[in-house]
Amino acid sequence: MKRLDALVIKELVGPWVFGVAMFTALMMAATYLGRIAGYVVQGVGTEKIIQMTFLLLPAIIVQTFAMALLLGALLAFGRLSGDSEITAIRAAGVSLYRIILPVSAFSLIVAAFTFYLNEQVVPRAAREAETMAIDIASHGQFKNAQPVAQAQVENGRLVAFFGAQSVDLGTRTMHHVVVVSYDQSGQPSYALTADELEFTTLKQWRIVGGAHLQSLDPRGTISMSLDNGAWPQEIPALSATPQDLLAEMTVNPDVWSMEETRQVIEKGLKTGDLTLDQIRDYEYKYWNKIALPLAAFIFGTLGAALGIRNARTGAATGFAVSVIIIFAYFTLATFMNVFAKGGFFPSYVASFTPVAIGLIASGVIIWRRNR
Repeated sequence: MKRLDALVIKELVGPWVFGVAMFTALMMAATYLGRIAGYVVQGVGTEKIIQMTFLLLPAIIVQTFAMALLLGALLAFGRLSGDSEITAIRAAGVSLYRIILPVSAFSLIVAAFTFYLNEQVVPRAAREAETMAIDIASHGQFKNAQPVAQAQVENGRLVAFFGAQSVDLGTRTMHHVVVVSYDQSGQPSYALTADELEFTTLKQWRIVGGAHLQSLDPRGTISMSLDNGAWPQEIPALSATPQDLLAEMTVNPDVWSMEETRQVIEKGLKTGDLTLDQIRDYEYKYWNKIALPLAAFIFGTLGAALGIRNARTGAATGFAVSVIIIFAYFTLATFMNVFAKGGFFPSYVASFTPVAIGLIASGVIIWRRNR
């Protein structure tokens, strides 16, 4: 049986690697080529463009892993079937379930690796890409890029309002910051200006490079300079995290891990900053962090089941079948997202419905061809 497993995996790995490269190139061109071309027109340096390209790749690759498994399994089992190797193996008394087992095991490993990348690598890379894109926009031809600004509300009362000329999500810093505090009557009481604020591991903002505190009381003014790290008692501690600031600037779900997405949802429910549709959309994306890796397992198993044919099929046929299935899967996922936002289905049901359908289809096809 070990020889059987080695035979199947050997046939699968080559087409899978080819599929990853091909689908990554296609999706990169379809999704980001126009954006990168725009940077070239703006005169952005080659080094920055290459760096941006590599930062965008992880979010693409985690999707192409599953697609490539479908194509790889179709091509591998199409060749094994065409050369009558599947027939010979089954004649030796081996069931179709056992023949497909190594593909399912390999697909499960790829699914686990996809989940790891989607949680640990993709958010960091996506945040750096968003930071670089914001920096390019603020220094390029888009001079009217809006600074980050956010109100801080506690118990239904405005306690502070802050704005920053720029935000570096990679270093978790805000630059050229102004914070205005409000008293119990809703009047501005103090203004803090700082060249830089840094979000520390203690989950709070600290002053870097000094700051200036100014009283806004018309009856008398107080003006003082502050040292590094000192946060004045007159100004409420800012509750906004870098993730909150990023939520104001992007709708890209890749910038958050599952835990960070959950925090966005909980804060949106608590503060009311997010609409019900937005909450449902974030919930769908939360569960999709699990559904996407599972698609790798489903696609691998489904591709193996569909690849078993009486006649040998070429790469063109395998590619065509894989494109049709991938298109159907993501079309269904898109509709499920819309249904989840509309409240027709719970978000977790909408996320896992395409996976469940793929699993049922794989089981039925394998059962029928094993008879």
